[in-house]
Amino acid sequence: MSKIEDIVDTLENKISKVLHKQEVLKQANSKLKQELQSTQEAFQLQQQELDSWEEKYEALKIANTMLGSDNNKRETKLKINALIREIDHCIAQLSE
Repeated sequence: MSKIEDIVDTLENKISKVLHKQEVLKQANSKLKQELQSTQEAFQLQQQELDSWEEKYEALKIANTMLGSDNNKRETKLKINALIREIDHCIAQLSE
């Protein structure tokens, strides 16, 4: 009988160790999930800031061209033409 009890005790110890390790891994996984969420939120904020700066840069390029700079003239003309078409479209819709 003693041998069976030793086997059962050993098995209980091993199960206890496995359960403890599982709990430690669950905690580590939870911490990593929180870090991932935090990093994703920071990335989204940085992406929004980047988009904002790109819009400001485009507006600055257009303003610079309108002030007489030869750089980006073609882009500015295209943007103005697109705005005119948009305005014409809005006027046409209002006329209907």
